[in-house]
Amino acid sequence: MDSVFEAYLGADSVLAGAVGSGEPEDIPKRNTDVWLLGKRYNAIQELELIRRDIQSRLWCTYRHGFVPLGEVQLTSDKGWGCMLRCGQMVLAQALIDLHLGRDWFWTSACRDATYLKIVNRFEDTRKSFYSLHQIALMGESQNKAVGEWLGPNTVAQILKILVRFDDWCSLVVHVAMDSTVVLDDILQRSQDSIATSWQPLLLIIPLRLGITDINPIYVPALKRCLELSSSCGLIGGRPNQALYFLGYVDDEVLYLDPHTTQRAGTVGQKQTAAEQELDDSYHQKYAARLSFSAMDPSLAVCFLCKTRDSFDELLQQFREQVLQLSTPALFEISQSRAVDWDTTEDIEWPAMPDIDWPASSDSEPFALVGDSSDAAAAI
Repeated sequence: MDSVFEAYLGADSVLAGAVGSGEPEDIPKRNTDVWLLGKRYNAIQELELIRRDIQSRLWCTYRHGFVPLGEVQLTSDKGWGCMLRCGQMVLAQALIDLHLGRDWFWTSACRDATYLKIVNRFEDTRKSFYSLHQIALMGESQNKAVGEWLGPNTVAQILKILVRFDDWCSLVVHVAMDSTVVLDDILQRSQDSIATSWQPLLLIIPLRLGITDINPIYVPALKRCLELSSSCGLIGGRPNQALYFLGYVDDEVLYLDPHTTQRAGTVGQKQTAAEQELDDSYHQKYAARLSFSAMDPSLAVCFLCKTRDSFDELLQQFREQVLQLSTPALFEISQSRAVDWDTTEDIEWPAMPDIDWPASSDSEPFALVGDSSDAAAAI
């Protein structure tokens, strides 16, 4: 693969010393707090634990050499797939937290069956539930051609549909439109007819926090979002470059960068050296740092609520700890939707675009997950 550090050497990011000294300055060497997906660490005393935690997240990057995609038969997403990869990372984090727990840590020797089920779902193959192929082709439903850059809201809408075809994931995704969390919509979709039953919820709230630059009044609220135990990070970036934000230190946000190009392949059950190498390529020990002021104002904050109680707790935290930190508030909470509110909830989404795949003797047919009869059911 390309140098694993190529992703972090941009002018605005901080991973100085990655090449040359051998010790990247991913975490500042001073006595300060580091927040990572709801956990607090000390930058000096817990440096290796911080890095172990970062390395346990799925690092989804550009790939090359996968099955040709779209009419133009693309075999790499370099230059256009970064936001799709960030969407993969936030969904992967939700699945890891839900099925393995927030205290779970990855090692290169890991062959845990649940972990392998998760990583297999993000491989760049036709049959993987959340592969680049599935996300990019579903994007055509919103008139986004394969190879066209997508924004955080569009990626969130696609993930909302794809999880419905994966029974094992046990997850529902809700996208809060117009910077408003509508409680009736969430309860209708996350809680079934049995009052005591709750389906784990990945709540994604797309936001626009400025015109060309992020408004600094929102930074304290963003920090607080990353401190909450339910945090699954932020989908965002800097202008024209998508990044997955998973924590912060002082006035800098920590992120994983998808802009490293690696070869495509399958992890399988990690029985071979090649599969072991592919699994290693999904993990990066060092996060990079970026000033909050350098973030693109278009982003989405993400939270996982495993139970109804955790959802109620999150709402209380929103009201008492997040929304009070800026005027206007980061977003709003409403019990019901406005009468004439036109949102993407009303769109009839297809299960999967009708694509004629090129015949190949050594490849499997594209696996359509789910029944087409379920396709148009709006969440």
